[in-house]
Amino acid sequence: MNMIGTFWSLVPPVVAIALALITKEVYSSLFIGIVIGAVFYSVSVGSGFAGFISHLLNNTVGEGDDSVTYGLISCISDSYNVGIITFLVILGTMVALMNKAGGSAAFGNWAKKHIKTKLGAQVATICLGILIFIDDYFNCLTVGSVMKPVTDKYGVSKEKLSYLIDSTAAPICIIAPISSWAAAVSGFVTEGENGLALFCKAIPFNFYALFTIVMLFALVFMRFEYGEMSKYEKAKEFMKKDDEEIPVSEESSDAGKKKKGTVADLVVPIAILIVFCVIGMIYSGGFFSEGDTHLNFVDAFANSDASVGLVIGSLFGLIISIVWYLGRKVISFKAAMLCLTDGFKAMVPAILILCLAWTLKSMTDSLGAKDFVAGLVSGSADKLQMLLPAIIFAIACFLAFATGTSWGTFGILIPICIAAFPEGSLRIISISACMAGAVCGDHISPISDTTIMASAGAQCDHVNHVATQIPYAMTVAVVSFFTFIVAGFTSKLNIALCSAISLCFGIVLLFATLIFIKKRTEKAMTVHKQA
Repeated sequence: MNMIGTFWSLVPPVVAIALALITKEVYSSLFIGIVIGAVFYSVSVGSGFAGFISHLLNNTVGEGDDSVTYGLISCISDSYNVGIITFLVILGTMVALMNKAGGSAAFGNWAKKHIKTKLGAQVATICLGILIFIDDYFNCLTVGSVMKPVTDKYGVSKEKLSYLIDSTAAPICIIAPISSWAAAVSGFVTEGENGLALFCKAIPFNFYALFTIVMLFALVFMRFEYGEMSKYEKAKEFMKKDDEEIPVSEESSDAGKKKKGTVADLVVPIAILIVFCVIGMIYSGGFFSEGDTHLNFVDAFANSDASVGLVIGSLFGLIISIVWYLGRKVISFKAAMLCLTDGFKAMVPAILILCLAWTLKSMTDSLGAKDFVAGLVSGSADKLQMLLPAIIFAIACFLAFATGTSWGTFGILIPICIAAFPEGSLRIISISACMAGAVCGDHISPISDTTIMASAGAQCDHVNHVATQIPYAMTVAVVSFFTFIVAGFTSKLNIALCSAISLCFGIVLLFATLIFIKKRTEKAMTVHKQA
């Protein structure tokens, strides 16, 4: 029985996601999905038990330059993935350094004076997330480590903090021209067109990302929660008095007293990290090369390797930060070196989930999930053209959700959009729909690396983060879907007018939906209290 290139190729990730949501245990769920993928592949090619074991661990398909390797060992040893793991460990080390040096405690004391309310803590988290637009990995872990003491103090649950972090990671990166995501999207445009220019044209139509940011502020200022999130927020509110007694961790507080840490001990290392990550990105893209290989800043960023650039930047940032702390005598050299193991330990859960998620993706790739979905999209390209942006959005959302990768979804659908629409507004809108759908699916997928790191950054249970985030993300997704329908039918107008009409429609629909949900939630609470 041949399961390659059929709907069976999507079964392993769907099973893994369903099990994770049902059992609330992500490690075994991901592993079961991997095993199912390996079984399907071995049955399809008739390789038997030996072939199953080989594909599960390390199986090379093809020859020479066309060969592709699948399995757990190959995913863990992949140079790009190793770079991401190294980046995570370095960031975990820097967080440990900030805590040991008293920077986190000092920032908590500063925030206690300047941030007075729960609303202020959430707005500060959102704004910090928007400012860190270089890379979603960097965003997730940095915002979490900086804002968690503040949000704890004002009764913001870990689940809500995870949502704020996750919603200002990928959605911000996908609308920021200078980001690793812009570089990735630009790399998928291979027909001689300036990929970064096309990315910029698509920004006004990236409805999911734009509406997610709008919804963040709307939820904060409207002061209500719904779905699973409301349970955790109420529980945290109930514990608020206990949280106020210990606004930051005892370890951080003691460190602040003993080492005389200041806000600069948190701000300066983060600033150094941002600067050197940008330098690392453009270095990997050829900015510092000589002769014909030299590229300008924009082209170098578009040509960058996020894994290499972030490792280089974070490594130099770590070294300079250690020198900074030692020079200020707020931490000893021995204590600084112990932070290496502390940082690694803190990132072990996230690294384990990432490795399993990468392996599951390799299983779906080996089963031809990309080809199956690509065939569905290209087959409908000639029909219902005005509805195609909305259809592409829905397909991209499902594919990214099932595979846990938005970048892989870009690689599948953007070339198809370019081929289906050689020119015109509908081309830009369709490419935007692809990017928006990919971010949406990535945002709500339990096996997405960004979702995993948002949980790690907020120190939140991963399954709880996914369960509480899905209702919010789906609200924005439904609004975005209808907005893409409007954009499709107004695509023959001037592109600026089309964008303005669509955005106005979407924002009005989003606020109308939130007002309706708020009234229903308040009514249900009133009935519950009376009962």
